[in-house]
Amino acid sequence: MGSIDTPTITENGSTQSHAAAPAADGDQKPHASANGAPVEMPPESEATKRRRASMLPLEVGTRVMCRWRDAKYHPVKVIERRKVPYGGANDYEYYVHYTEFNRRLDEWVKLEQLDLDSVETVVDEKVEDKVTSLKMTRHQKRKIDETHVEVGHEELDAASLREHEEFTKVKNIATIELGRYEIETWYFSPFPPEYSDCLKLYFCEFCLNFMKRKEQLQRHMRKCDLKHPPGDEIYRSGTLSMFEVDGKKNKVYGQNLCYLAKLFLDHKTLYYDVDLFLFYVLCECDDRGCHMVGYFSKEKHSEESYNLACILTLPPYQRKGYGKFLIAFSYELSKKEGKVGTPERPLSDLGLLSYRGYWTRVLLDILKKHKGNISIKELSDMTAIKAEDILTTLQSLDLIQYRKGQHVICADPKLLDRHLKAAGRGGLEVDVSKLIWTPYKEQS
Repeated sequence: MGSIDTPTITENGSTQSHAAAPAADGDQKPHASANGAPVEMPPESEATKRRRASMLPLEVGTRVMCRWRDAKYHPVKVIERRKVPYGGANDYEYYVHYTEFNRRLDEWVKLEQLDLDSVETVVDEKVEDKVTSLKMTRHQKRKIDETHVEVGHEELDAASLREHEEFTKVKNIATIELGRYEIETWYFSPFPPEYSDCLKLYFCEFCLNFMKRKEQLQRHMRKCDLKHPPGDEIYRSGTLSMFEVDGKKNKVYGQNLCYLAKLFLDHKTLYYDVDLFLFYVLCECDDRGCHMVGYFSKEKHSEESYNLACILTLPPYQRKGYGKFLIAFSYELSKKEGKVGTPERPLSDLGLLSYRGYWTRVLLDILKKHKGNISIKELSDMTAIKAEDILTTLQSLDLIQYRKGQHVICADPKLLDRHLKAAGRGGLEVDVSKLIWTPYKEQS
């Protein structure tokens, strides 16, 4: 990712933006001499000022360089613009997309952050996208995106995707407060119209009701008697707890959870009819209650054997193994049901990356310990992973061959060790002995 970093979480839990110092003179980039001392730049000529003024206000679609929070300039595309209250005719703020990076970094910027000398009038988007792609290494692309896992809900054709991006191009909520964390949002979420003028929302971390003002949240917290999600606790191991929430019994909670999740998932379909879903909410527990870490949803009845519809780890808790824990937990439920499972299709690239990592580690661990031959069906029975997922995973690792009309697993010990090393550490372990759960079909 080079010099770009996603926002970090401060010790008190707030999301800290690395704010850049303002430029020394309007659009001018700061200059320094060889010894580091500031150099006085000559004033702009009247011709330069007139030329710049003629560009304003910038049109939607303009390509320009923008100073980001790391104090460096990056290429952006103007997505939207709005008048600055009480400003002059050309006083606008601009909503920009950093063309090298994920949409979640899109933001409103002031004119002084833009380098007007870099304005591009005509750009072939296909050529530019190709150049941008070539500039970024695979590692850089993964670095910027690896915390964002979205599974399923990407059943959009090209026309629908363009319509979706047009409708959701501008983030409507900039930040939320959830428990002890203030979190910068990543994407648009279709909150009710009365919240459309709110840059920040305040969530009750237990019932997920949301409010416009801090005082409303404080009043609510004095009355709210929940200290955990409104469902059945089905798992407790140490400080980790998992709650099953029935969307039909807890409709408002399920809908609020979808609103919240959409702020961090780009192409997630927002389901208003949550009756058909079960939500599995992972929490960290302390003496103040059970604090939501992430969740996955699951259809109560899936004809396609989907054992997971949507998955999210909230930003303050990412890179701690919780995503892999949620995936592993979904498969433990499948084992309890006596079924094989698979995540809802189609998978996003990042969803596939996350699942492929889980499948790889689980299968390699078994192959490493197993003596003698083992079939794909036997692996499927042991892991609850669908046979097709096992086959594609092993093929990607060059651990399978096609001989005499059938697939044969070739588990060379040295190759297994090499793949295990590359797979990295696993996520948090699910202690199955702590799981107390009855499959939905058996519930009264």
